[in-house]
Amino acid sequence: MSNVIEVKVPDIGDFDSVEIIEILVSPGDEVNVEDPLITVESDKASMEIPSSDAGTVKSIKVAMGDKVAQGSVIIELEVSEINNSAEDETKSETPQIESPQAAPESTATENISTPDAAVFTGSADIQAQVVVLGSGPGGYTAAFRAADLGKQVVLIEKDDFLGGVCLNVGCIPSKALLHVAEVVTEAREFSKLGVTYQEPDIDTDKLREHKNKVVGRLTGGLKQLAKQRKVQIVNGYGKFTSANTIEVEAADGTKQVVAFENCIIAAGSSVTRLPFIPWEDERVWDSTDALELKNIPKRLLVVGGGIIGLEMATVYHALGAQVTVVELGPGLIPGADRDLLKPFERTLKRRYENVFVNTKVTTLTPSDDGIVCQFEGKKAPEQDTFDNVLVAIGRSPNGKLIDADKAGVVVNEQGFIPVDTQQRTNIDHIFAIGDVVGQPMLAHKATHEAKVAAEVIDGQQRFFDARTIPSVAYTEPEIAWCGQTEEQLKADGIEYEKGVFPWAASGRALSVGADVGMTKVLYDKATHRMLGTGILGKNAGELIAEAALAVEMGAEMEDIALTIHPHPTLSETINFATEVAEGTCTDIYLPKKK
Repeated sequence: MSNVIEVKVPDIGDFDSVEIIEILVSPGDEVNVEDPLITVESDKASMEIPSSDAGTVKSIKVAMGDKVAQGSVIIELEVSEINNSAEDETKSETPQIESPQAAPESTATENISTPDAAVFTGSADIQAQVVVLGSGPGGYTAAFRAADLGKQVVLIEKDDFLGGVCLNVGCIPSKALLHVAEVVTEAREFSKLGVTYQEPDIDTDKLREHKNKVVGRLTGGLKQLAKQRKVQIVNGYGKFTSANTIEVEAADGTKQVVAFENCIIAAGSSVTRLPFIPWEDERVWDSTDALELKNIPKRLLVVGGGIIGLEMATVYHALGAQVTVVELGPGLIPGADRDLLKPFERTLKRRYENVFVNTKVTTLTPSDDGIVCQFEGKKAPEQDTFDNVLVAIGRSPNGKLIDADKAGVVVNEQGFIPVDTQQRTNIDHIFAIGDVVGQPMLAHKATHEAKVAAEVIDGQQRFFDARTIPSVAYTEPEIAWCGQTEEQLKADGIEYEKGVFPWAASGRALSVGADVGMTKVLYDKATHRMLGTGILGKNAGELIAEAALAVEMGAEMEDIALTIHPHPTLSETINFATEVAEGTCTDIYLPKKK
């Protein structure tokens, strides 16, 4: 049984009328309670007007540019009376529980047979108390911590340099280039303020040299830290030959065997490569290729709307490329809440040539004119031609590339190695950390897991029990979030409330041209403890640390609201968002809470 209701504009404060700048739904769309329907703009801020009920959009009663006020009808919504009453009953029975974000779950070992470990009969060339396989942020942290605890440590690295993907072809070089992109973008936008610069002359050789210099300083510093701690570095590709030995093959083909009492696997992950992609064509890039700045294409296609793809899109757009982004899913940056991403996506659509979601790349065909791409998607063309294509669809764990089965270590079908909260694999003296143990694949997760593993080997009672692991997209603008998202809370049936502060009402944000941003806090309805935070805007990656601390320590919303933040700063938007939640914010007008 269903009926049709009118969804109207609620009390939006002391505004006679506000202009509609975006309509976010279409007839036939399914909407939930609080899903945004339209975006309106006043002289001070823009805001999204949410739906009061759940149902199917029957018709739209407004148009772009219309002026609306409290009581204006937005849509007609077909709702189910049965579902509504059932939902209300369910809500009343939902227990009030505290539910911080759990530590990442290791992949299940059910239905995975334990391999029989191989027997090594030869002699070892090197003996070690602790061997660490891989020298990324997790690997070198584990090696250095174990050495600080008095262990004799060997660190095995397949490349000639330490630091793994993050330092050499990931986090650090991309941030060096993103800094340049930020400056170039700001310089262009200064023309709106009366300060006009000429278009920059990009010297890719010097830019590459700058990026490599940053990387070199860090990797060189790691070598020095290893030397100071007497950590022995063995270069070559390491694979298990038994539960207590690893054979390391160097680039010249020579081999040596390292025997160990304990091992920490920090083997990381690799770029996911689709089989139909013509990787042999130098115009087709993965993220490592993109960081080399081989050329600045006139037209660049980025396949994958996740963090890696969008960060490189940010760089190349700033350097002068016309960028098209294609994402298979319904929105960019899966994992972040949609209300954070909608203003972000609007910004990208203004800057980039195209942004296509719900779109699939079916073929990439090299031609003399470029790479011919064929698409499947409602708004995408059937085909288009680009000078270069960056394929950034994610990373795959390296668990199956190290012969872990010869050590008796379980590896699942995806290549992840299941571990417990002490980072132990199914073999007591072998531990695993970082990308190879599961999502999220983030360096800061790996470093904390590394210390747990090293300290457990030392006999300490340590566990990886993080309530939250913050995520950051270093795009322009940045997006950061921690704890549980609103989508997760809805899915888990947790009763929560939220406070949202638009940066258009922040003096600091307006002064630095960051008025598109927003800060959102989520808290438990019963206990008022912070459950999660999302931030869109300049320096969001720096700002999220305060919110992560609040979630980790179980702070209440009031703890943030009563903490005096410096003014005018972007950091006070977290303060303001909690005040919005409490109904005490004076920097924007809010309907009085009942």
